[in-house]
Amino acid sequence: MSTFNAIGVAGTGVTVYRKWLDAVSDNIANMDNTSRTSEKAFQARYVIAQEAQDGNGAQVGGVALGSAEGVLVHDPDNPLADNQGYVRKADIDLSSQMAQMMMAQRAYQANLAVVDRAKDSYTAAINLGK
Repeated sequence: MSTFNAIGVAGTGVTVYRKWLDAVSDNIANMDNTSRTSEKAFQARYVIAQEAQDGNGAQVGGVALGSAEGVLVHDPDNPLADNQGYVRKADIDLSSQMAQMMMAQRAYQANLAVVDRAKDSYTAAINLGK
């Protein structure tokens, strides 16, 4: 791989980590959603990253969904509660989601730093020819 491919490869990483951040933010935003016990709970989304088809960088291979069973919570005042007072909530752990968010954010920043360094290298190479 040459220096000139660095921006393209880092760009694929930026895309993967942006989609990971999108999934984490969606999970956090919906973690307190409630549904009837007869319905599915919100399913957490997990991005599956894989090597790009051309071998240069990464790509999103798909999205895995968490459990639709969720967890039963006793909340008799909720309008969606069943006869026993239970509702279904998503089985999403905030601390795990925050840790994933920090990892994805750092990786996103690292890939952007690679793009910035490659740009500096290209500029220095052009200036050598002047």
